[in-house]
Amino acid sequence: MFATPSTAAALFGPANTFALVGWAVLALAILFRWGKLRDWGPGFAIPLLLSAVYTAIIGIHWWGAEGGFGSLADVGKLFQSDWILLAGWVHYLAYDLFIGTWIARDADARNLPRWVLIPVLPLAFLFGPAGLLLWIMLRLALQPTLQEKTR
Repeated sequence: MFATPSTAAALFGPANTFALVGWAVLALAILFRWGKLRDWGPGFAIPLLLSAVYTAIIGIHWWGAEGGFGSLADVGKLFQSDWILLAGWVHYLAYDLFIGTWIARDADARNLPRWVLIPVLPLAFLFGPAGLLLWIMLRLALQPTLQEKTR
């Protein structure tokens, strides 16, 4: 069905597409309140598959890459390898989707209205940690309101 990718660039598009499908499934699951789909698709299966791709790339290509984590210059050398750069990108794709799903699950568990996720999830999709930060700030700001409603 698919041609066997021979370069890191050939895997870039399919990895992006797979992650985008995960975000689309997450959006539909939130919209229609399909908790099981949210938890098993974008919350488990897709990040797990992306994690397996990441692990395979690292397992095969880590040993041939220059650089490391000792300094910013070492990290720069490390990411000069297309394969390690792809692994880093797949790492982002997996974690951002996982965090986005966790945020959606957390909002649901706290009975927050779905509209609260509108600014948070796009930010988590594009700039993962910024979305997580916004979510935690909103959650803390809304917590007193939630506690009053349950009394």
